[in-house]
Amino acid sequence: MGNARLHSISIHPVKAFRSLPLREVVVEPWGPAGDRRWMLVDDGGRVVTQRRHPRLALAAAELLPGGGVRLSAPGAEPVTAGVPAPGGTVPVELFGDKVEAVPAEDDAVHAWCSAHLGAAVRLVHLDDPATRRPVDPAFALPGETVTFADGYPLLLTTTASLDGLNSLIAAGDHASEGPLPMNRFRPNVVVEGTEPWEEERWTRVTVGEVAFRVAKPSGRCVVTTTDQESGRRGKEPLHSLAARQRPGDRLVFGQNLVPLSPGTIRVGDPVEAE
Repeated sequence: MGNARLHSISIHPVKAFRSLPLREVVVEPWGPAGDRRWMLVDDGGRVVTQRRHPRLALAAAELLPGGGVRLSAPGAEPVTAGVPAPGGTVPVELFGDKVEAVPAEDDAVHAWCSAHLGAAVRLVHLDDPATRRPVDPAFALPGETVTFADGYPLLLTTTASLDGLNSLIAAGDHASEGPLPMNRFRPNVVVEGTEPWEEERWTRVTVGEVAFRVAKPSGRCVVTTTDQESGRRGKEPLHSLAARQRPGDRLVFGQNLVPLSPGTIRVGDPVEAE
């Protein structure tokens, strides 16, 4: 993979909103700066994602200086949420993890989010990613933490594996749904110049000046069947991923990474793996 390079970078300032492409990003110990520091919760404090609300794909969040976000969606006037003052945390639940978070201070922000979804939700902010949420101890080293990402600081995919998957879709029962774009998988970093599925063998990756540990493959869910432009759902890629893998195995695409060092990564950076 001597010619492998970083093809693209994306962050998601609000978890489950559409992705925000970047040319470069600072990698912090818990993930890309600005990635998934905000999320929606329901009245019980449980995370709200595209799993239950595919309409979230239509909402966008622009990251503002200082960490605030500007929210926009079709048919709605944009609204801005500034980083709330320290303190005043509330307990929230994220896939079984209990985490303390700070609600947005402006009631108009909660109302905007609720109106977009047609359900009562609140927007909350992760004030201290260094301490609030450990990485799953079954796959973590001591002291590793993560933001409101599903479970790990970064998600890596490759263009070659997407091409391979799209070939499977084209030969399958739901060929009309393909080819799928990479945004179905909501990665942070996409690598080009590899062989299809090569990343499944990696244990360590270096992008430019930043080294990462490969924690585990990324298990995929119904969100990948959601068109990120329309919010509509189909059968792919889960149908073709299931055909590729052994019966009973969890469907996977991409690798979850944990930074081993801080630094800045840029589109075009060389990528090395072992």
